[in-house]
Amino acid sequence: MKTIKILGIPLIIILFLTISIPFQSCEPDDDDYECDTCIVAYKPNIYLYPKEQIQLFVKLDFPMGGKIVKSIPEYGTGWNITVDKNGLINNTYSYLFYESTQPDIWQKDYGWITKTDELEPFFRKNMADYGFTGREIDDFIDYWIPQLNNYSFYSIYPQTKQLIDKVIKLDLSKKPDHLLRLFYVVKGHNQSQEKLLEPTIADFNRDGYFVTEWGVILK
Repeated sequence: MKTIKILGIPLIIILFLTISIPFQSCEPDDDDYECDTCIVAYKPNIYLYPKEQIQLFVKLDFPMGGKIVKSIPEYGTGWNITVDKNGLINNTYSYLFYESTQPDIWQKDYGWITKTDELEPFFRKNMADYGFTGREIDDFIDYWIPQLNNYSFYSIYPQTKQLIDKVIKLDLSKKPDHLLRLFYVVKGHNQSQEKLLEPTIADFNRDGYFVTEWGVILK
């Protein structure tokens, strides 16, 4: 009997610790409260290129928890839109815009380190390498280069479709032939860092009906 009591003490301690540790999630009870396990994906832009004008329902889901905090046009329960062949949405918008909170599971094992004054040429080439073109790159440069000027260097970690899909699922009522999703995790610092392992960049096919999306996560 003494042996049983002794073995039971650690079990009681474990149960106590399990109950007393607060559960962390990305679904805060209070809409005004930001959970400490979430991180913001800033300004993802979704560009749509159908072969002909189409009616489209676009929905974002958060399998690991999260929510949309901003959107243009208004997201509601999803975007119900008309998209012209040239990518114009509802005769008004060039892209779907949103910002969201979701768990911070982004990779920081590989990427690039760039001086602040070299960010524009870096992003122009890097985005083109991934498969972005024209206004998609210009929109990124116009918005983000003026924002990234507080540090001497920036570490840039690419997040590709395979990882993004785990936390932000993009569903379209008509599935595109090709889908390009790329987020950059960007972290500033004032001292040169150890060189990062560079990733392999896959080619993207812009034939047929295709969709592209970029966004940024600031660390």
